[in-house]
Amino acid sequence: MLTYRLVLPDRLVAAMPVLVWLHGRGGDETDMVPLAPHWPEVIVVAVRAPYAAAAWGYGPGFAWYLYRGGTRPEPVHFTHSLTALHALLTELPLRLPVPPGPIVLGGFSQGGTVSLGYALAYPGRVHTVLNLSGFLADHPSVQVTPQTVAPTRFYWPHGIHDPAVPLAVAQEGRRRLLEAGACLVAPDYPMGHTIIPAELADIAGLLRCLRADSGR
Repeated sequence: MLTYRLVLPDRLVAAMPVLVWLHGRGGDETDMVPLAPHWPEVIVVAVRAPYAAAAWGYGPGFAWYLYRGGTRPEPVHFTHSLTALHALLTELPLRLPVPPGPIVLGGFSQGGTVSLGYALAYPGRVHTVLNLSGFLADHPSVQVTPQTVAPTRFYWPHGIHDPAVPLAVAQEGRRRLLEAGACLVAPDYPMGHTIIPAELADIAGLLRCLRADSGR
């Protein structure tokens, strides 16, 4: 089971949204915990990647896969991360203090790439994907079809000046999602490879809508 940290709101109610956050390469679950106050009425689950990043020169933290260039993660690592994440999400309802509502899966950089890949490899398992500065992985299990995109909503912001994942790479991945009929919101921001307040506000609005839907 993947290591994670749980951040609970002051008031717990059944069917509230659960936001599962995946960090970028070289980080760990504590990177995402400080973002939780932006969304005070959801359960936040900050997850640690399964691989030590130092072995690949990615820093002292953890990584979801070895990057092979372009949009290619090392396939065995990527498969393992998807499988481990699936195991966590399957068991997560039993580990939460209240029955969960919609599951929102998101992350930054590698975490965004894995989140997007998971939704396409396991269609219908999450309500919404937040892919912050990631890409659409070139991997056998990640298939973009009308059937794989239909159950999920996608939020994919990207930096115009991103030096790590160029905007053109994001635009190509978004194009493929749209051609398959995806429900996609994809703003471009004047930033590099980072997370900015505008994205956090976008996510807060999305979660407000989910809470409203859950309360009906």
